Amino acid sequence: MTPVTETTSPQSPNLERVLRADARRNREAVIAAAKKLFADQGLDAQMPDVAKAAKVGVGTVYRHFPTKDDLIAALAAERFERLAENAREGIAADDPWEGLCNFIRFSAELQADDRGLCEVMGSRPEVMNESAFAVGLDALCDKLVKRAQRSGDLRRDLEWEDIPMIACGLGRITPAEVGPATGRWPRLVEIVIDGLRAPGSSKLPKPLV
Repeated sequence: MTPVTETTSPQSPNLERVLRADARRNREAVIAAAKKLFADQGLDAQMPDVAKAAKVGVGTVYRHFPTKDDLIAALAAERFERLAENAREGIAADDPWEGLCNFIRFSAELQADDRGLCEVMGSRPEVMNESAFAVGLDALCDKLVKRAQRSGDLRRDLEWEDIPMIACGLGRITPAEVGPATGRWPRLVEIVIDGLRAPGSSKLPKPLV
């Protein structure tokens, strides 16, 4: 009995690559549209609006992101990738102090431009924590802090955990559109940075927990 040999069309691999490329482009379009919508509208942005902005069908959005929470997690992951890249640049900088300061400034500016990110930070901290640890931001912040302390520019009693908390605190006020905090976040960033300089004018208390 002659064995049956499985054959595939020579076009199949090419077709598969085209489909993968299309899927990748669609996903990138959805992410780009969602970034803008969530930055402008916060968590009120809806999936059909994302699909319309990305110029894809709603079904395409849901194939890549079955729920709105999945899309939010993807956006958070993308933001923390950018933070991690900036932190690595800070670690590689010739001036350790400026590397740390620029990271803090970058973090504040990123939040000022993204209302959705700030809302996620306040309402879904577990999403932010997961994204931060996934890119190793804890270790990167630790390196930034220790480099600046070894250079003698950063106060010795600062801990790396203080840096994300400073960023979170600034994130509460950077998107303010009304009230006394409106537009003042760049000043507050510099005030905070000045308070980080060695040796520090007062001893920092221990964490409460």
